[in-house]
Amino acid sequence: MYNLFVDIENLKFKPMTRERLIISIDRLTRFKHPEEKYTRVFRDILTSNLITPKYKKSELEEMDYSDLTELAQYIVNESLKLLVKDYTESDGYINYLLYTFENSVFFIDENTSKLLDNKINYNAFISLLNDDIPLNLRWLKLIAASENPIEESYKSGFRYPLKKLVLCEGITEEILLPEFANLLDYNFDENGVQLISAGGKNQVVKLFYKFAEQLKIPIFVLLDSDAEQNAIEIEPKLREHDKIYRIESGEFEDILPKNLVEKSINASIKNISLYSDEERDYSEGTVHYLEEFYRTRGAHEFKKAEFAHIVKENISGISDVSKEFIKIIYELRLL
Repeated sequence: MYNLFVDIENLKFKPMTRERLIISIDRLTRFKHPEEKYTRVFRDILTSNLITPKYKKSELEEMDYSDLTELAQYIVNESLKLLVKDYTESDGYINYLLYTFENSVFFIDENTSKLLDNKINYNAFISLLNDDIPLNLRWLKLIAASENPIEESYKSGFRYPLKKLVLCEGITEEILLPEFANLLDYNFDENGVQLISAGGKNQVVKLFYKFAEQLKIPIFVLLDSDAEQNAIEIEPKLREHDKIYRIESGEFEDILPKNLVEKSINASIKNISLYSDEERDYSEGTVHYLEEFYRTRGAHEFKKAEFAHIVKENISGISDVSKEFIKIIYELRLL
């Protein structure tokens, strides 16, 4: 990386709009390694808004992080001055909190610290926000106003700063696991649990390798029973505070209580046909049965995400939680 002389007084730039500011700060406060998100956002700001001097993409990629930060924060703050009535300088409190929170979750080197050690005026930015904003920006508003930001964050169900990461294979787990956890008095947002659906067992392995190098917090890996080889690939990089849980038999849908599956089927086809007890046959797995059921009934193609949402709507209480879900949440609590 190279250093440059930043002549702030002679910069020419196009002010950022309110919408662009919100998009940029939204990206800065998402769950992603600080180096990845800050460099991307800061470089985008300079590419889109800096008029003079103009830098090539290759120059921005080689620019020292201190210079990159100084240029980007200047454009952000000067844009805020034009948008915010009664603009006042920041006291740096929110910047300190964000740095502390990121450092509690991620491994941060000296170079990345330059990005986090910025002077973006978050107080001024927050005054631009309404209520229709993503969870991470609502969290930002909360910590700005709270005397006990960490305690209030979890109490309010804002999830940040994160304490644990759950990696799972598919969308069904992403939709339903937090619901079953709620019934077992373990709300993910109130306990700082981030859940990521990788999109397949092989992708789980790739993401685990990435996150095991980036994260300080524990990683809970949830795999189907047929993912033995994937678990073997993960084990060499498993840290002391990480855990792999393989479903005892089948896949995630197979540990849904059958009465809940049946309630959900009836709810999904109530305008097409009736579901009778005689048609049950889960011997080849719940997903296989559901695929055949919807195909032969002519209702529609079975889609995991769609059916998971129907299941979610039909969960009525603790009786809809299987023994294995209780075991999974128990193991997750222990991390």
